[in-house]
Amino acid sequence: MPLQVLAPVALDDPAAVVWMLNPTGGLVGGDRLMIDVDVGSGAHACLTTPSATKVYRTAGAAAEQTVRLTLAPRARLEWVPDHTIPFAGAALRQRVDAQVPEGASLLLIDAFAAGRVARGERWRFALLDSALTVRDARGWLVHDRLVLRDGAPGSGLGVAEDRPYVATVVVVADGDLASLVEDVAALAADDVDVGAALLPRRGVLVRCLAADAPALGRTLEALWAAARGRVLELPALALRKP
Repeated sequence: MPLQVLAPVALDDPAAVVWMLNPTGGLVGGDRLMIDVDVGSGAHACLTTPSATKVYRTAGAAAEQTVRLTLAPRARLEWVPDHTIPFAGAALRQRVDAQVPEGASLLLIDAFAAGRVARGERWRFALLDSALTVRDARGWLVHDRLVLRDGAPGSGLGVAEDRPYVATVVVVADGDLASLVEDVAALAADDVDVGAALLPRRGVLVRCLAADAPALGRTLEALWAAARGRVLELPALALRKP
């Protein structure tokens, strides 16, 4: 299946903004996507998608996406795709592996919906197997894996507190990140549960549970803006979707 990478765009920002586009509209069973991103020393890249990624029902093999993010010292990378929507009966395996050496900075968002929520689909996909690993020269900073399978479980504890939109945000950089944790705590609202904690070194891990897509989008934009300000000393970046 083709995956198109559009030419970098300058948006009055130091980052080279790159859109990754799936012209088929979504993933089907048996698709294999491999994305390798190398950011050179002193370079600053922001990679995103024009819209949410749909994963369609399959009666056969799962769709697979493997993402490798490799940063050089003094590199900056913002990995901010829109959320993933696994339809009822969909199967997806995703692996995101990032290498962030000393002096480099990473802002990463990984978000998904419980299904086509407006149509009453929640947690009805056949498989969602998602793993996120972030390392530096000293070893793991984050290793996180989620496996959900085989239909719709009940609601409540263990099923995202009945919130159908879920996101993980990882920020890795050198310096004091305690202020970013305080910024995150201020984003909690009636339609959003959000929490953050410092990693053992060099980073912050954020979890977000949202009641609907607008709440998810609003909160992730605020998280991204806070991380940009604290880590990159840059204002929020308004992406003009093509």
